[in-house]
Amino acid sequence: MLSVILPSYNEEKMIPVAAETITGILDEAGIDHELLFVDDGSKDQTWNEIQRVSTLNSHVVGVHFSRNFGKEAAMFAGLETAKGDCCVVLDCDLQHPPEKIVEMYRLWEQGYEVVEGIKEDRGEESGFHKFAANSFYALISKATGMDMAASSDFKLLDRKVVDTLNKMPERNVFFRALSFWVGFKKTEVSYCVRERTVGESKWSTKSLIKYAINNIGSFSSLPLHLVIGMGVIMLLIAVIFGIVALVQKIAGTALGGFTTVILLLLFSSSLIMISLGIIGYYIARIYEEIKGRPRYIISRICGREDTK
Repeated sequence: MLSVILPSYNEEKMIPVAAETITGILDEAGIDHELLFVDDGSKDQTWNEIQRVSTLNSHVVGVHFSRNFGKEAAMFAGLETAKGDCCVVLDCDLQHPPEKIVEMYRLWEQGYEVVEGIKEDRGEESGFHKFAANSFYALISKATGMDMAASSDFKLLDRKVVDTLNKMPERNVFFRALSFWVGFKKTEVSYCVRERTVGESKWSTKSLIKYAINNIGSFSSLPLHLVIGMGVIMLLIAVIFGIVALVQKIAGTALGGFTTVILLLLFSSSLIMISLGIIGYYIARIYEEIKGRPRYIISRICGREDTK
């Protein structure tokens, strides 16, 4: 059986559309499946729609969070709840083309354990939004050592891959990078991002920046290495200015350098504060991890016989 995981946040209009569209495609292809909608603490009628659709469509299963925990938590809740021999994760807004699920499934039948959805384009975006997204992928690719420029959350995972991800104990997770990191036999399927037919995107540039910072911090220690780099730069500058000052003192040409001193103090103080901020951020992440709180809390499940 194939489990299709759809993280959903304020998607009341898309729930029936997504259920009907995906069920139609998979039924036509003869693929046994379940549609697992994970309501990430929506503020609209998303959960009511999931419950309603689950009574009309026997393939639909709904998971409801006690509050909003974020998309990463919703994807992992789907992976841990899914019963399928393989799982596909895609966005509820259907910007990931659902007909590609069949192509992914056929590749899985050929023995591939991870089928990556690779973007051919990002669809219509503002110039600044596209710049922010490209900058994020450049940073995360550098931080992880993997080319993630065209990657997405749209992918198929074999059951053994799903079980491996579910065993990982960390609370702050980055699904896209972790599914790269675990390895296994991979192949790719390319797709074009579609425009929404209903509703609006929940991702603003501000939320993308926050998402980028959280995911880089959860998956890589590169920012801490940057602190060392900044310290080396400051050491080189100090050595250069120290040599210049000594030469001028010996030559008897030393002049008052008040402006230079002020600039150096401002520069060094800024680097120190930035470094302390980066270190403090990682300490906060460690604090979050050692508390051992769950990634999410499920308040209700609907649409599955063994939960009724």
